[in-house]
Amino acid sequence: MGAVGRPPVCSYEGSDYQTSFWEQGGRGYEDAVEALALRRLLPGAGQLLLELGAGAGRNTPRYAGFERVVLLDYSLTQLQQAAQRLGHSSRYTYVAADIYRLPFVAGLFDAATMIRTLHHMADAPLALRQIRQALQPGAVFILEYANKHNLKAILRYGARWQPWSPFTLEPVEFIPLNFDFHPQAVRNWLAESGFRRERQLTVSHFRLGLFKRLLPLRLLVWMDGLAQRTGEWFQLTPSVFTLSHAVGETPSAQPGTFFKCLACGNTSLDEQPAALHCQGCGKTWPMIDGKYDFRAASAPNARAGTIFPPPRSETAQTSAGGCVPGIAKTGAAAVLPAATGR
Repeated sequence: MGAVGRPPVCSYEGSDYQTSFWEQGGRGYEDAVEALALRRLLPGAGQLLLELGAGAGRNTPRYAGFERVVLLDYSLTQLQQAAQRLGHSSRYTYVAADIYRLPFVAGLFDAATMIRTLHHMADAPLALRQIRQALQPGAVFILEYANKHNLKAILRYGARWQPWSPFTLEPVEFIPLNFDFHPQAVRNWLAESGFRRERQLTVSHFRLGLFKRLLPLRLLVWMDGLAQRTGEWFQLTPSVFTLSHAVGETPSAQPGTFFKCLACGNTSLDEQPAALHCQGCGKTWPMIDGKYDFRAASAPNARAGTIFPPPRSETAQTSAGGCVPGIAKTGAAAVLPAATGR
C-alpha cells in the first residue's frame, strides 16, 4: 500500500494516455461533449483556477478566461507532457502532488475543476474536503464523475448480467481502483464538504460504438447538447457534470501566500533555484524542470504496483469502462497513495 491509513489510487506515471486514448483512440465525441459541458458551466472569467487531475493538459486551454491555471497531477510525466503542449508560460503552474494532501494555503483559489479523476478516488469524501479547504468562499467547483446509475448498468442488472445494484448509494469498484458513484451519494458528499450544488448536466448520452460509426460527429454533439440539459431530472448517462459553489465562513488566503509545507503546515517557503525550502521545519520540496514536486512526504513508502488502470471507455460493461488489469501497451500506471486520473 504505502503510507499507513492513506487511500491508494492510480498513478499514470510513464503512460502515454493522452496520445493512445484521446488522440488516437477515437474519442472525438467524448472530448467534444465534455468541452460543451465545460463551456456551459465555467464562469466567463476568473483569477486562479486549480485543475485537479490535469494530466497532459487536455482541458487546460478551455480555461482561457482565467488569469492563471495551476495544473495538479500526481504523475510528473503527465505534467511534463502538459508543459510540452502548453509551454512554460507564467500563466501556468505545474504541481505534482497528492489530492488527499494538497500543498496550498487555505482559501487560495476562486475556481477548481476535477474532470475524469474522481473515478480513481478510493476515498472521494476526503478528496472533496481537501478541495473545499483550498477554495475561497463562493468559489466555483466543476466536478465530473462516473455514474453507476447509468442506463446500461440498470439494464444489465435487470437482466442479471451483473451482481451489483446501480440503485444503491455505495460506490462500485468494478476493477481495482476504478469506481462508479451514485449521483445521490455525490450530492450528499458535496453538501457535507461545504459545497452548494447549482447545476447538473448529463454527458455522453450516445457513447456507443454503433452511434459513433453511423452518425456524424457534429450531429452527435448537437444531440448530446440538447440532452445534457435533462440532467437536473434524470441521471442515466455514464458521465455527470456538476457545478457547485463553496459555501460557509472559511478563510481566504493572505496576500503573498501560496504553498504550504506538507510536513509542518508552515506557509513561509523560500523558493531556491531547484527547490522550495520550509522556514518552519527545514523540509525541502524539489523543483524538477520548473515543476513543483510535493510527492515525497505524501508517499514516503510508495512502491510501484502491477495494476494498470484502464481508460474509461464506451466498450466496457460499466459506465466508466475500460480493459482489465494486465500489461498496458501505453505504459504502466502504478498503485500509489496519491490522486490522479483523467
